[in-house]
Amino acid sequence: MDKFKSIRPYQDSEIRPVLDELITDPEFLECIARFYFPKLTRVFPGLIKFAASHKLKRQVRGVTDVNSMQDVIATYMDKMIIDTTTNLTQSGMERLKEGRSYLFISNHRDITMDPAFVNYMLYHGGFDTLQIAIGDNLLKKPFVTDLMRLNKSFIVARSAKGRVLLQSMKNLSEYIHHCISSGENVWIAQREGRAKDGIDRTDPALLKMLSMAKRELKLSGSLNALHIVPVSISYEYDACDVLKAQELCEIEKHGNFIKTDESDITSIVTGMIGFKGNVHVAFGEELNLGTDDPDEIAAIVDEQIIGNYQLNETNYLALERLREDGLFLPHRLRSLVEGENISASARLKFEKRLESVDVGLRKYWLFNYANPILNKLGVIE
Repeated sequence: MDKFKSIRPYQDSEIRPVLDELITDPEFLECIARFYFPKLTRVFPGLIKFAASHKLKRQVRGVTDVNSMQDVIATYMDKMIIDTTTNLTQSGMERLKEGRSYLFISNHRDITMDPAFVNYMLYHGGFDTLQIAIGDNLLKKPFVTDLMRLNKSFIVARSAKGRVLLQSMKNLSEYIHHCISSGENVWIAQREGRAKDGIDRTDPALLKMLSMAKRELKLSGSLNALHIVPVSISYEYDACDVLKAQELCEIEKHGNFIKTDESDITSIVTGMIGFKGNVHVAFGEELNLGTDDPDEIAAIVDEQIIGNYQLNETNYLALERLREDGLFLPHRLRSLVEGENISASARLKFEKRLESVDVGLRKYWLFNYANPILNKLGVIE
């Protein structure tokens, strides 16, 4: 494991020392305080931070290894699910075989919650939890790096260039193959960065990277050895929908979006504590590839991710509003949109949320919710 030390999650012997440092980190304690007591933290920041530190120390008192750390994380997930979701469901998990390790390639809507929800389903389904791929661009704060690696995350070197990047990708591929052959489940997003416009597409470059560890095999053989299962995660409400709309607006107006050191932290925290409504995790079927064309394989993954994606009333309401505003006009979608039985409560909640969005951002906000329908119908190329 020494060759993977710089990217792998913390191991049993490292968990306690890292935790002891983490629970005294002021920035981390402030995040925990805001998570548990968002209103009180604004009024009594020092007092609530102290209370959060005391609570955290009590919660992790018995943590000595990876498994006991996972048990603590599960309690945080329980609170988050109660506070921010209406319903959490899954489909397809019955197809997973006991004793087999999988590489779950997932659509990507939320930095931390996508793998967290997949992990939660596996944990409560009696399966081993995941090792999670996370880009080093997100690890700008030491406490974030520690927190992710405590939660079985391994690091993807996205900031490297040239030969260093090539070697990093090879090392990453070797690590993922090592995990699968050692009985560890792995999660990785279908492409770099979240889908900020609601369009889910697998990057063929990801598939090429995954095969680098076994270049003696054809692409299909190398990927089949990873037991790939596509996963679709759908949110009734994207907690970061406004943040994504702001980014897309900036890109359209100025050609780029300049992130600050706080941008990703804001997205992580917002994704955790923001309202999500109904969340569904759909596990697809294990791939049995017969082609070595990365574009064809990407299309096969997309077919499952898009096909298994569970639409919500918010998706139909967004498309309906875009048509009313003259921003989307295909008549062949009329019967689909108008034929949906949308509840009055869902419509009221949607309209109230839309009203809170800046007028200049509403087009981007709406397409983020409408595009999954258009994706399913093949309207988006």
